Amino acid sequence: MSVVVQPLPDVNPLQDSLRFDRRVPPCAIVIFGASGDLSKRKLLPSLYRLFYERRISSSFAVIGSSRTPMSDDVFRDRMKESVSKFLEDAPFDEDVWQSFAQCLFYVPGDLANPESYEDIKRKLGQVEKTNETAGNALFYLSTQPSYYAEAILELGKHDLQKGSGWRRVIIEKPFGHDLTSARKLNDEIHKVFDESAIYRIDHYLGKETVQNILAFRFGNGIFEPLWNRRYIDYLQITAAESIGVEGRGAYYQEAGALRDMIQNHLSQVMATVSMEPPTVFDANNVRDERAKLLRSVRIMKPEDVPKYAVSGQYGPGKIGGQDVPGFREEPSVDKNAQTDTYAAVTFFVDNWRWAGVPFYVRTGKRMPKRVTDIAIQFKGPPLGLFSQETRTGLREARPNLLVLRIQPEEGISLRFLSKSPGSGMRVRPVSMDFNYGSSFGERSPTAYETLLLDAMAGDPTLYTRQDMVEASWQIVQPILDLWANTKFDFPNYPAGSWGPKASDEMLARQGHVWRIP
Repeated sequence: MSVVVQPLPDVNPLQDSLRFDRRVPPCAIVIFGASGDLSKRKLLPSLYRLFYERRISSSFAVIGSSRTPMSDDVFRDRMKESVSKFLEDAPFDEDVWQSFAQCLFYVPGDLANPESYEDIKRKLGQVEKTNETAGNALFYLSTQPSYYAEAILELGKHDLQKGSGWRRVIIEKPFGHDLTSARKLNDEIHKVFDESAIYRIDHYLGKETVQNILAFRFGNGIFEPLWNRRYIDYLQITAAESIGVEGRGAYYQEAGALRDMIQNHLSQVMATVSMEPPTVFDANNVRDERAKLLRSVRIMKPEDVPKYAVSGQYGPGKIGGQDVPGFREEPSVDKNAQTDTYAAVTFFVDNWRWAGVPFYVRTGKRMPKRVTDIAIQFKGPPLGLFSQETRTGLREARPNLLVLRIQPEEGISLRFLSKSPGSGMRVRPVSMDFNYGSSFGERSPTAYETLLLDAMAGDPTLYTRQDMVEASWQIVQPILDLWANTKFDFPNYPAGSWGPKASDEMLARQGHVWRIP
């Protein structure tokens, strides 16, 4: 069973007036680390696509900066190669590229060299005249996290946070290494930029299904009344990756799965799916409710961590019939590394809506498949009247399940019971499925397209605020502290499996099991 959304007649998606209801002002985007992977794979392809769809102003400029010396033309050629290679589900148009390329500029420089910031200041002045950017500038820190504070302080020393227009800064994750460093980094940034000008990016919040959680809950009258402890048994959030560390062994060895995924991406997803309804749908109200939810998450005591948190590390195994190495055999990884490549945590939200409902959150590398979803398990009926037909015989009917699929295919699935054809009252589960691609007949914008457009428009709804960042660190800090002083018997799950046995046991103590996506 599928859900089909009927399009409005005679509407061309590229000419739909709703796509242009929010005018993005002229601006320049300065990308520090412009020769890095993030710029090549995500930022420039996203900006090109926005330009292609005419969703950004023609008075626009990109100023790339990194230590690699090159001219504007060489930078344009390299970015053309990257955009044509990494453009997702969209055509590459040579004529559009030629116009877009005229908006690309390059300033070589080192973040530690004060002269680099003067060069950028001069270039901003030039594009303000030639490209009519109105003095608006968005600084994007696509660099190593260790440079964040230094780069922002230098922006302040050279008055780059000031101009004839607005000035904003986008900061990539990870935002700090722990709660203490996150607070210190916030203090440093606030010396230069006001909180309203700071955009801490979390690309998960830009994904269509994560945004659609708000529409699904608060735009429909049939689900929100059930969205509480009376009707929901538990929630599971899974972010599984089939790949390993992909050449990022040195970074990942210092980060680990809990820091890399749960502290930021998945805690924000959890907050979105469980927050209270905002009084008004605007940035402040939505983020207030997300922050309030995160502050309601129970902080674990040290003695509770072994009961509610599981750490894992993959060993050698098979994925897709291919032998893959264990984490300790990956390049740039210590042979005795204690890094968690898998983390599963049971969170409890101590408020009236969710008291007693477990939130099971897990993430891992080298899992059987790549999938991210939210599974909401509803409680069963108070009296089981029917039996469910299965291949192995009859068993009691399972309760309803709602799955919000974030990747790889974005959509929503609702499972319920229906009578099987024939005589007798036997029921079996069926699904009602909604898929973005097939239902709307057009591509969904990538997360970076959405988030870059929001930053240029001055809409921080999908960005994390200082109090949200600190609250998300607080809920994982007791786990990090205990794990830092624990020697684990790693590896404890083979590549290609769904994680360590201890993770299954954590749920079994609550009478639950992990759902296999």
